[in-house]
Amino acid sequence: MVYAIAWFALLFVAFYVFVVRPQRRQVTAHRAFVASLEIGDEVITAGGLYGTVRALRDDVVELEVADGVVVRMARAAIARPVAAPVPAEDLDDETA
Repeated sequence: MVYAIAWFALLFVAFYVFVVRPQRRQVTAHRAFVASLEIGDEVITAGGLYGTVRALRDDVVELEVADGVVVRMARAAIARPVAAPVPAEDLDDETA
């Protein structure tokens, strides 16, 4: 009986370390990113739209996805920033 309780405790600790903690870190990092958004940032939404932040309100972000096309989205729908392109001279000959 003691061994069964010890195994359950070990499984709980392993689940916490490998699942709960990384997920909390990811959520905290996403919240910090969304809070730090500024006008002019290029972002990708959770739905895959690329856009430039044009206006920020409480829980709404206005993204310009094409010239003159502005879409209102929830802040939480912003997934990540657009990665800066790597200059061609920094690429190796093998990858170019």
